[in-house]
Amino acid sequence: MTVVSGEAVVVEGDGLVLREWRDDDIDAMVKIFDNDDVARFTPLPVPFGPAQAEAHLATARERRVAGTRLRFAVTTDGGLPFGEVMVNLEDGTLGYAIGPEHRGRGLAVRATRLLTSFAHEELGLRELRLQIDEDNLASRAVATATGYRMVEDEAEWIESNGRRVLLTSWLHEDTAHRSHEDTADRSYEDTA
Repeated sequence: MTVVSGEAVVVEGDGLVLREWRDDDIDAMVKIFDNDDVARFTPLPVPFGPAQAEAHLATARERRVAGTRLRFAVTTDGGLPFGEVMVNLEDGTLGYAIGPEHRGRGLAVRATRLLTSFAHEELGLRELRLQIDEDNLASRAVATATGYRMVEDEAEWIESNGRRVLLTSWLHEDTAHRSHEDTADRSYEDTA
C-alpha cells in the first residue's frame, strides 16, 4: 500500500510535530537509541553508533519510498528529535522509543496517540498493534494510556539481541469507522 510520494509527511498535534528523519539527525539518533533500555526492549543494533544511525536513516527512507513503513522523529517544534514512532503499513504495527533524557514528559503517550489517530484516519488502517516485551512496564503503561488493550492469546516468544523475550500484543481498533461499517451492514441486512 503506497501512501506517500514526493512530499515529506509531517503529523502535528498535542504539542508535537512528528516529522521524517533528516541527515542532520544522526547525532540525535545515537543519543536516543544507544542506551540500555533500547537495547533491551527493541531489535535495534547494539551498540548504536553513527554508522548504525546512518543505516537506520537509509532503511527508513527505502521503506517509505516502498510504501511499507513510516518512521518519524518525535519533536515539539519540528527541530530536535526526542525519540521515534513508526508504523508498519503492511501489518499495522506501531513502535516507539524516547531518549532517556526526554522521558517523563508524556512524549511516548502523546506521540503514540497522535500516530494512532493518523494511521486510522489518514492511512486507513482499521486495526493497529503494539508488540511489547512483557517486562517493559513503561511501554505497557503507554499502551494502556493510548487506548490499546492486551490480546491475551497473541503473545509470542522471540529472540531479540540474544535474549528470549515474550512479546505481548496490544490492539487498537478504529471504532469510529467500525461503528459506521456496522451500521451500514445492519441497514443492508434490514432491507434484504
